[in-house]
Amino acid sequence: MKRALLICVNFLVADVAQAQQLPPAPAAAAPSVTIPNFWNPRARGERVDAPQTGRAVRFMTDDEFPPLHFAGPDGTPTGFSVELARAVCERLTIACTVQARRFDTLLDALADKQGDVVAAAVPLTPSLRARFLATRPYFRWPARFAVRQGADLPIPSATALAERNVGAVEGSAHEAYLKAYFPNAVRKTFPDLATAQGALKRGEVAYLFADGLNLALWFNGQDSESCCAFIGGDYLENRYFGEGIGLVTRTEDAALSRALDDALQRVWDDGKYAELYLRFFPVSPF
Repeated sequence: MKRALLICVNFLVADVAQAQQLPPAPAAAAPSVTIPNFWNPRARGERVDAPQTGRAVRFMTDDEFPPLHFAGPDGTPTGFSVELARAVCERLTIACTVQARRFDTLLDALADKQGDVVAAAVPLTPSLRARFLATRPYFRWPARFAVRQGADLPIPSATALAERNVGAVEGSAHEAYLKAYFPNAVRKTFPDLATAQGALKRGEVAYLFADGLNLALWFNGQDSESCCAFIGGDYLENRYFGEGIGLVTRTEDAALSRALDDALQRVWDDGKYAELYLRFFPVSPF
């Protein structure tokens, strides 16, 4: 799986008043970025330490799925999932390595003990849980509505979308969700997301309902020409959009899995999660 390359955040710089001893102008506010919270504050317990094995914990990832995991300028794996894994290792005070492998080989390599943890966008599903252990999700795939910038359109609801054109990728979970919960919308389907995005950009549909991460990357890229933006909130129903992704280990490494879960909670609590999220998601999919 491949995504458009991550584009760095542009920061706003405040003007400083110089004449007539005027007070300095306030700094311009940076664009608001919604940071998701997947942790239950009431679930916190005693700190869980990683088992001591005498060797580094070997994380495996893929390097072709920005902004979650990709090759940095020097070829070293980086991305949100990778840097989150490194932060987890720091909280556990354990040595870790990160190795990039082809995405479709990651779980088999884990089963064959070629690594200890998968830190990649492998969906949490019943079939995965039948073979492996996984932490609670640290990222999920929200579905979002998008509209053209400046469009005077209502916030999506079953009533508001009645008789309005809404685009979706044909055969996708997003199309199925529209059918179930927005039955009176006029659905217009497209063979792929790029075609659907082009239709929204040209005004051929009033709304587009699709994967929030892909839409956020499109908004932040050149192809969109800043045409469009999110409207309304996110949709996270597991039955349609999955449980998200977590750190995956072998079933016999339950102690390691518990320690990873606890460390992810601490990474959230101390603000490192937010720091990494802002670095890799200048336009939040949430």
